Amino acid sequence: MSKYGLVMEGGAMRGMFTAGVIDVFMENGVNFDGAIGVSAGATFGCNFKSKQPGRAIRYNKRFARDKRYCSLSSLIKTGDLYGADFCYNKIPNELDIYDVKTYRENPMPFYIVASDCVTGKPVYKELKTCDAHDLTWMRASASMPLASKIVEVDGYKLLDGGMTDSIPLQYFESIGYDKNIVILTQPRNFVKGPNKLIGLMRMALKKYPAIVDAMAKRSEVYNQEKEYVFAREREGSAFVICPDTDLGISRTEHNPDELQRVYDQGRKVANNSLSAVISFLKS
Repeated sequence: MSKYGLVMEGGAMRGMFTAGVIDVFMENGVNFDGAIGVSAGATFGCNFKSKQPGRAIRYNKRFARDKRYCSLSSLIKTGDLYGADFCYNKIPNELDIYDVKTYRENPMPFYIVASDCVTGKPVYKELKTCDAHDLTWMRASASMPLASKIVEVDGYKLLDGGMTDSIPLQYFESIGYDKNIVILTQPRNFVKGPNKLIGLMRMALKKYPAIVDAMAKRSEVYNQEKEYVFAREREGSAFVICPDTDLGISRTEHNPDELQRVYDQGRKVANNSLSAVISFLKS
């Protein structure tokens, strides 16, 4: 019997597209045997396991212009562009409560991807409880290089999962999920080019040459992963949902209207694909 998975790419505020897609899934009772998210795909995608449609767009719009959430002052004061305490403590525990009870009771496993700065390899972690420890792993998955401090947890030194495995379809297949919905935040014709900030990264991360090397090869690896995803789609084992065109949103967008626009695009594409998604999950 097939195991059905949900694979969510990152992309910072392009993740509002993913939030729109999974909200439509939740509203229409679309379920999976397991899910995995990278970076924004993890921080927004976790709301699928807690069954909280609307939460990601709600708090992102509410705090889009809050300096505690994302700002240069936060980067200067704390070393993190996205304030760690505000994003991973204040918001889920006080300001827009994360439903930890539902998360824990939902039998669907939820995984995230982070990047090991020492080895330059991806690390995959199932988050079973979404407690403070799990949220540290989630923060690691979304800690963008040059804009975040290295996250130390369980003996690892970690940064953004997208640095080493942006679209973890092959990993999910390797642990038994043979039929997967893959949500991408770039259009089908997107080709990633070389990282223009690799020189800065070499200086900032000079103690970790393996992760710098991984970033230098990221565009090549990313493009290969996309080719693999579409090959699996042609073979019938994957179903891809992605924007029709470039989303045209800043990675650190502060305009609530822009967040809503991209979220609405995700909803539109999901609604247009809904019957095909349901058929795929029954095949």
